[in-house]
Amino acid sequence: MPMRCCRQLVAVFLAVVSICGRCCADELEQRIDDSVNRAVQWLVTDQLPSGAWRADNYGESTAATSLAVMALMAAGHVPDEGPYGRHLTKGVAWVLGEQQANGLLVGAKRSHGPMYSHGIATLMLAEVSGMVNESQADRCQKGLERATKLIVDAQNHPKGRQHDGGWRYQPTSGDADLSVTAWQLLALRAAKDIGCDVPSQNIDRAIAYIKRLRVERGGGFGYMAGHGATVTRSGTGIVALEVCGEHRTPETMAAAALILSRPLTKQEHYFYYGVYYCTVGMYKVGGDEWQQARPVLYESVLDLQHPAGFWQPIHGSERGAGNTYATAMSLLALCIEYGYLPIYQR
Repeated sequence: MPMRCCRQLVAVFLAVVSICGRCCADELEQRIDDSVNRAVQWLVTDQLPSGAWRADNYGESTAATSLAVMALMAAGHVPDEGPYGRHLTKGVAWVLGEQQANGLLVGAKRSHGPMYSHGIATLMLAEVSGMVNESQADRCQKGLERATKLIVDAQNHPKGRQHDGGWRYQPTSGDADLSVTAWQLLALRAAKDIGCDVPSQNIDRAIAYIKRLRVERGGGFGYMAGHGATVTRSGTGIVALEVCGEHRTPETMAAAALILSRPLTKQEHYFYYGVYYCTVGMYKVGGDEWQQARPVLYESVLDLQHPAGFWQPIHGSERGAGNTYATAMSLLALCIEYGYLPIYQR
């Protein structure tokens, strides 16, 4: 075959591959958009008359409500505007109404680990602070400032050397773990970004704590010092460091490599937690790593959506958290490239 014909065939082949790639990308994006719309419609119907959302085993929950509010915002909705603005405003008002005298954003029905709910709710207030209406703005700002101070005070509570810089279940805990720490760090970064008083040394101590959880052999992060790495924990560690400007560091890249080598599956004990943290984390890492992880992560959650629009956790401790939790976490993952929530932007 003449060389010219060969070159023409190669050119045609590459053009076809390019078109097929664009079609696949367009198809995935359309699936995401359709999924997000159905999930949003289900989520607003699940809101209680009080403005709260439920966590199945815990009743009305500041964590579930805050995740639902952030999920709606991540999908492009804002308080007091559009078809779901009133849902957001009521949700924010309910969370603020549950704040205790010491600043803790946990209602009367507490779980064993109130700092989980507190960190998530503080993050939500920081993200929504500049979007609420005038009548709610002052209350939101003051509530956020009190909540942020509690997080800083809890970090400063005396702890052993290996736990210094982290957080655990209670404001007065003397130890720390990766999961609780990540939520507090996200909340502090979001609050600092909008002008709240967060000393830089507290952020630096949290970064140092996360780095001490790195698992040298195989990469990733452990739940506590000396613990092994999982896919979910690796995503959590990446997000915690990336939001603090630790971009594509040896720690985050080793964790990204672990996620790529061991894709998240529905058998993961904390699957929806992993969907959220791994998607946000790999998006933050960016580059070829994100392009490789992107379709796998998206499709893993898209395939599990119920026709009615929600996701249902079925394994381990997540099962008790309920459909609102799973749906909100899935939405936050699927909407990452929409870029509406400041904390998740690159």
